[in-house]
Amino acid sequence: MKISPNAQEILKKRYLRQNLEGDVVETPEDMFRRVAESIAEIDTLYGESAPVETTTREFYQIMSCLEFLPNSPTLMNAGTPHGQLAACFVLPVEDSLPGIFEALKNMAIIHQSGGGVGFSFSHIRPRGDVVHSTQGIASGPVSFMKIFDVATQTIKQGGRRRGANMGILSVNHPDIVDFIKCKEKKDFLNNFNLSVAVDDTFMHAVNLDGSMALINPRNNQTVQKIPARKLFDLMVDMAWKLGDPGMVFMDEVKNANPTPYLGKIEATNPCGEQPLLDYESCNLGSINLVKMIRDGKIDWDKLQKTVHIAVHFLDNVIDANTFPLPEIEKQSKKTRKVGLGVMGFAEMLIKLDIAYNSREGLRTAEEVMKFINLEARTASRELGRARGSFPAFSGSKWDKKGYSHMRNATLTTIAPTGTLSIIAGVSSGIEPLFAISYVRELVDGSCLVEVNNIFQEMIQEEGLRRDELLLKIAREGSLQQVKEIPAEIKRIFVTAHDIEASWHVKMQAVFQRYVDNGVSKTVNLPPEATKEDVKNIFLLAHQLHCKGITIYRYDSKKKQVLYKGKLPNYTVCRSFKDPDKKIGF
Repeated sequence: MKISPNAQEILKKRYLRQNLEGDVVETPEDMFRRVAESIAEIDTLYGESAPVETTTREFYQIMSCLEFLPNSPTLMNAGTPHGQLAACFVLPVEDSLPGIFEALKNMAIIHQSGGGVGFSFSHIRPRGDVVHSTQGIASGPVSFMKIFDVATQTIKQGGRRRGANMGILSVNHPDIVDFIKCKEKKDFLNNFNLSVAVDDTFMHAVNLDGSMALINPRNNQTVQKIPARKLFDLMVDMAWKLGDPGMVFMDEVKNANPTPYLGKIEATNPCGEQPLLDYESCNLGSINLVKMIRDGKIDWDKLQKTVHIAVHFLDNVIDANTFPLPEIEKQSKKTRKVGLGVMGFAEMLIKLDIAYNSREGLRTAEEVMKFINLEARTASRELGRARGSFPAFSGSKWDKKGYSHMRNATLTTIAPTGTLSIIAGVSSGIEPLFAISYVRELVDGSCLVEVNNIFQEMIQEEGLRRDELLLKIAREGSLQQVKEIPAEIKRIFVTAHDIEASWHVKMQAVFQRYVDNGVSKTVNLPPEATKEDVKNIFLLAHQLHCKGITIYRYDSKKKQVLYKGKLPNYTVCRSFKDPDKKIGF
């Protein structure tokens, strides 16, 4: 097992078990064995003679070889007394004080267990509306979101994971302007990602310069009508300034809902890739696509085998999970949703000698994700025949399509794979390389220098001096202006800011075609990007049938997770060669 110094640091801080004194008491191999044994043991629920030892070896193999990794709560908690293994949750927020604080309490329980939570605040009556029970005046959804934010900050998920929420508000809500602009306030809702829930009617009104109604959710009465383009331009303005809000295209979410008779999906998990019903959860896992390359080609047989083992693993996680609330267990087991995704896509393209921002890059994305999605469905059908379909199968989209069995209502999701990709030593999800070398700030305020492994190997083959060149690239953030780098290397080692924005959206849309749930993808923009750029990204995302869209313009926030080029606040970080040696920028 080859684990980088940075990955070892992350594992020690967040994943490996510790004793009461805070000393690490397991190795990465121990962790993977603990998880494999715990999840494989579930097979005995479906037959006492199940080959648990064989399954344990399969699960251990794909994790220890860094071919597949489950979401962080599974790595942290499987085989421990905590036992909460899912990453994604959605909770309802009712328009009443008891309902709001019930959601707050449930959020705290989920955060403590390592999960992230999404909310729709669209049912809360607007600011200034009447409260009949007290003859008072309502304060509106944004004011209550602040309480959720403070609670999240206080809990901090035990210091191992950042407390994370998604706050969604319907574009028709009377407080939508307050919601869109709320992060203009200093240090406001720092533990929330924000998205506006829009539908096709709104987007058509934007294109036709029409008006739209703002509707009080308490009584469904129209409060006022305003130009749709005015709201859209405000979203663009705030996203350009602050990175929030994003947009969720609710008609796309509605059309993909596998069990519409169970309810309406109104919210997603914190990074937007997992639309869920109220009280539903989902556990995720990602295949490392770099490990699916052999002799410069995609090893389809290995990818097929990995998909089937991963679906088996993720389905077992549902039964192994200790759910934080009984309502969540009930709803989650009705649909048995899982989300198998990928990481290291950018490096896969590099190994295939394909540029990310090319038609061949899009074709490869389509080919790979279509294959994974089809094989995941095949694996789920096989599990369904052996173990039974998910309980809500009758009347579901799978039932109506003529499937005889399906174990899981959804199979695929593209997650951001933040720390998982560090452990695997690859790029996050389907993102292009953020930079060839950059600094990542951790939860505890420390920093790690990240350097792309494949690039390091390539410059060694070219006989280029390593540390000095990597420092120069770290300051530049890109290869394109570094004269020492050959043109052919520059072609395939493009970074997020080298790529024209439309390629980001096109890549997201191609993956979305073959993903049951959603796609976590940030359109990373350079500081000089314009509001017109953001506008075009939002419009293109809707046109190409994405489920959501998020942009981030570099340096638009004082504090961010990833830094490249000029590195404020950091005078020293670990050396590229020697983790114990400090180097200056």
